[in-house]
Amino acid sequence: MAKVVINPRIRGFICLTSHPTGCAANVRRQIDLATKGGPGKGIGNALVIGSSQGYGLASLITLAWGHGAKVLGACFERPGTGEKAGSSGFYNLAEVHRLAKEQGKTIETINGDAFAQAGKDAVIAALKARFGKLDCIVYSVATPKRTDPTTGTTYSSVLKPIGPAYESKTIDLDADVLKPVNIAPAIDAEIDATVKVMGGEDWQMWIEALAAADLLAPGCRTVAYSYIGPALTTPIYTNGTIGRAKAHVETTAKALNAGVLKKLGGAAYVSVNKALVTQASSAIPVVPLYISLLYKVMKDKQCHEGTIEQMVRLWADHLAPGKTPKLDDAGRIRVDDWEMRADVQAATAALWEQVTSENLMAISDYASFKREFRQLFGFEVDGVNYAEPVETEATLG
Repeated sequence: MAKVVINPRIRGFICLTSHPTGCAANVRRQIDLATKGGPGKGIGNALVIGSSQGYGLASLITLAWGHGAKVLGACFERPGTGEKAGSSGFYNLAEVHRLAKEQGKTIETINGDAFAQAGKDAVIAALKARFGKLDCIVYSVATPKRTDPTTGTTYSSVLKPIGPAYESKTIDLDADVLKPVNIAPAIDAEIDATVKVMGGEDWQMWIEALAAADLLAPGCRTVAYSYIGPALTTPIYTNGTIGRAKAHVETTAKALNAGVLKKLGGAAYVSVNKALVTQASSAIPVVPLYISLLYKVMKDKQCHEGTIEQMVRLWADHLAPGKTPKLDDAGRIRVDDWEMRADVQAATAALWEQVTSENLMAISDYASFKREFRQLFGFEVDGVNYAEPVETEATLG
């Protein structure tokens, strides 16, 4: 096995490399927060679909270390081979597995296409063999493409407005300056394809497949994640193709509650979460600038949360056993409530009107945006010696 020095290779919102030691350090920090934030027990078996990064990884950690769950994760990640680094998600889970084994936690991972029938079959077989019925199912899949397992058709999502063309300003992530953005509206086929990829169809397929396999415990809960955001991003997000897909997720939750889950006394929820630095959010025009301004405001007001803090609060306040989720008028859980506070949004909107390329670093938290983006891939993490060669190959087990 080879040891190499790994450096970040970043193009816009894409990082082509990842660092195993930095990813491991990120995971340990999340585990520490989840351990402190949860009761330590209460949930039996859990499945996290999309378990390797972002909210899915934070959900897995919160369930296992915060609530004592036995967790099966499903993801699609690339291991390192030779001198080529693996994906950050693979390294995240390698550290999760190492610490779970060391601390007596039960965590397994099925690494494969969650959209494919073979992926569902592998998860179901593992649940039947070593877990049993599920008390909790998290759906947190983020990908730009999906192949429908029924028809074999592959769909690609787009980030476009529906209706008028969208004009605004955004950050050029390579040059670190503001630039105008003009996006043509989506055509019907693009809207439909985005719903196919990012809507609730696959979530419903998973729940129905698990129910057919008799793997849902009485009272089981399932949650999928969404985002709404402010007026600033409404044309490209809520009123765009992504928003149409997220509306389909909400419709799916209602269908599950009226159908297969009703018989079990279970429930499906949509949790609307806070804007955070992820590879997906970095790809959405306007959002990196909005997040940079939002972070500045929320840190100043001492109400900022990261991914793990959001998930610890979601379960502590809404989804832990014995908790009755607090829902908005549309039936959604809202852990974006601090982001959407009137004072936070007013201050962020005021900065939006003031920000220019010249004052970007001074009046926003763009420096933290850039650093957090690199940290997603294990870079710029405190305490890591990046000049030291590291082993690229790791295992999930």
